[in-house]
Amino acid sequence: MSYDDMYPFDHMDEDDFFDDIDDQNHGGGVGDASLDEYEMLTKVTDTSAAQARKGKDIQGIPWERLNISRERYRLTRLEQYRNFENILTSGEAVDKECKQMEKGGNYYEFFYNTRMVKPTILHFQLRNLVWATSKHDVYLISNYSVNHWSSLSGNLSEIINFAGHVAPTERYAGNLLEGFSQTQISTLAVKDNLLVAGGFQGELTCKRLDKKGVSFCTRTTHDDNAITNAIDIYESLSGATHLIASNNDCGVREYDTQSFQLLNNFQFSWPVNHTSISPDRKLMTVVGDNLDGLLVDPQNGKTVGTMVGHRDYSFASAWHPDGRTFATGNQDKTCRVWDARHLSSPIAILKGNLGATRSIRFSSDGQYMVVAEPADFVHVYSTKADYRKRQEIDFFGEISGVSLSPDDECMYIGIWDRTYASLLQYNRKHQYHYLDSYF
Repeated sequence: MSYDDMYPFDHMDEDDFFDDIDDQNHGGGVGDASLDEYEMLTKVTDTSAAQARKGKDIQGIPWERLNISRERYRLTRLEQYRNFENILTSGEAVDKECKQMEKGGNYYEFFYNTRMVKPTILHFQLRNLVWATSKHDVYLISNYSVNHWSSLSGNLSEIINFAGHVAPTERYAGNLLEGFSQTQISTLAVKDNLLVAGGFQGELTCKRLDKKGVSFCTRTTHDDNAITNAIDIYESLSGATHLIASNNDCGVREYDTQSFQLLNNFQFSWPVNHTSISPDRKLMTVVGDNLDGLLVDPQNGKTVGTMVGHRDYSFASAWHPDGRTFATGNQDKTCRVWDARHLSSPIAILKGNLGATRSIRFSSDGQYMVVAEPADFVHVYSTKADYRKRQEIDFFGEISGVSLSPDDECMYIGIWDRTYASLLQYNRKHQYHYLDSYF
């Protein structure tokens, strides 16, 4: 089945929230509303923590004006949402074998939802499109633009516009000085002062956030199947900042970000969808279009371990700060947690509600693991409780990405929807409470 037939996200019509609401009204609500009523229903407003405590929907959805309750619509979504599978019935097999972990954790609380920010997704399997570099600074993809949102000032600004022509302003060996035109951005990574965007044709565009212009452009491959699936930015053993690009041509490429020179090009036997480097820089997870995942020595690309158990293809991975524990996310609707020293079986198998695990983040203090499904649900697991207790964050819309700020104080969730696109902010719950204002 073709991409468009199975998941026509390019046309934004299959899982669009408001279209679903219209369908649920069976022509008796929004569809037959007058123009004034329709505008009132779709009027976009922000939501604060104070408003949410008084009963306002965190996304501003006017349930009282619709012919369906939130509870009924939630049940409908759970019944009708189609999880994409490369291996048919992989999710059904997991549903029969796995139980969900206990709900009831309360680690992050809703703080703000802004409608000025409109995240988008280009490839339905690639959802690493939101990155927080501080508790106030968030970078994300919106159509052809890389945008910066400041929750402190409430300002949204454009960093790079890929709709036109983007070319580097600095000279490095291998720099593609002619640049790119109309680059379709498939993945993003931002850390410290470095922003790296990956494209559908193997493009890599690197920008230093403290400098004007773009520093480096390259095409990692000219293979027909060239999508840049994921980017990992990390500090190498030498202290230099490196980046690794995972590619659909089965390659994993490592670059130094001072000279932007290619350091390694490891080839595997299947498309690589995600890689992540361990805190001690001695191991690298490699997952992709294969049932098994790999632990690899990042110095030489040799496989040192294999993770067996997933039933479909994997698109996410992350390391706990302890350097021993890591997690992999799969289209079989599970996130599996592993101990690098004992790969015979996972520490935990964590099942989602709707679909695949598309992104995973550990908090920098190691207390929590955040797992994002394709839509509607983000789960925050307590590592201290051996992943047996979780907080379930529940909303409506496709998830473009989830990110924790480096200090773990803020969690941002990008929601992609034609009507209710927004950026959700949750703040770490403490014994004390901040005032509902920005400082």
